Amino acid sequence: MKSINKALILVTLFTIGTFAACGKNKSNTNPKIITNQTMNNNINKPDSATATFGAGCFWCVEAVFQQLEGVDTVISGYCGGNVPNPTYREICYGNTGHAEVCRIVYNPQKITYNDLLQALFLSHDPTTLNQQGADKGTQYRSVIFYHNDEQKIEAEKVIEQLTVAKVFDSPIVTEVSPLQTFYVAEDYHQNYYNQNGEEGYCRMVIKPKLEKFKTVFYKKLKQK
Repeated sequence: MKSINKALILVTLFTIGTFAACGKNKSNTNPKIITNQTMNNNINKPDSATATFGAGCFWCVEAVFQQLEGVDTVISGYCGGNVPNPTYREICYGNTGHAEVCRIVYNPQKITYNDLLQALFLSHDPTTLNQQGADKGTQYRSVIFYHNDEQKIEAEKVIEQLTVAKVFDSPIVTEVSPLQTFYVAEDYHQNYYNQNGEEGYCRMVIKPKLEKFKTVFYKKLKQK
């Protein structure tokens, strides 16, 4: 990736380190299905909007987006597969076609979809196909599931800008696909970093990543 100074076309962008393998806590508990209609009824209120991103292990993605001012809720889940109501055990084998993703509920008056895209590309490597560091498999793919045509256009525009600016040394492989059925992951995956901060994966992988993210994206962080 190019130097930080050359990444200022959108925001100072850089690849955040490497990732240890995501924990494989095998649970047989089925995730909760949330259909598009249900999501729209529950959270697409006049003062809120939603985005759905995949960027490797959803524990990391969740922790990053929880830091942003204007982000109200981050829900870890599964999207983009062909097996109804998948479990985490099935997801880990990479046979269902789903990606680990986060559904981000945000206030567009406080943070824009473009801001969220900048945070996405800042917080992972979008040039490695079906892989983030040691996490390998289609479930860890870089993906943007757009909710409407406006999001699709904005996502493709940002990718084109990054490509033209040669921010990354290798081509961006981030998938841009229409939203499919979103399944909420098992309860123990939700708010994972905040509830398990002393675990090895959190201390060695998520915490350093967050520190780097905050250093660059500090203007958009929640004020404590």
